Amino acid sequence: MIHLDTSFLIRALNRGSPEDRKLRLWIQEGEILGMSAVAWAELLCGPLSPAEKELAAGVVEQRLDFIPGHAEIAARLFNESGRRRGSLIDCMIAAAAIADGAPLATSNDADFRRFVDAGLTLAP
Repeated sequence: MIHLDTSFLIRALNRGSPEDRKLRLWIQEGEILGMSAVAWAELLCGPLSPAEKELAAGVVEQRLDFIPGHAEIAARLFNESGRRRGSLIDCMIAAAAIADGAPLATSNDADFRRFVDAGLTLAP
């Protein structure tokens, strides 16, 4: 499974983008695509047209619950990465991917690279 970050999926919805091409390749390869409920909520905050929401729902096979174990990891990531204002959602998205042992596909590598030493793998 590959976890999708909101930024990746938003860009993947634009036909012909690099993210769109990666997504299509993963789908052809039979890769399971998932997204934490936190990332899904961030996506739904939009702006997102009904057609884009429907497309996203068709692509993301698994929308995964954010559970207490994820919260523990997210809090540790937040505290260890300097308690940066506005970074808690990224910590939560990273925590879900770490807990699932899944790489995270993101268009914001810089926002997530700081979690690699904590066990996050970034999708190629």
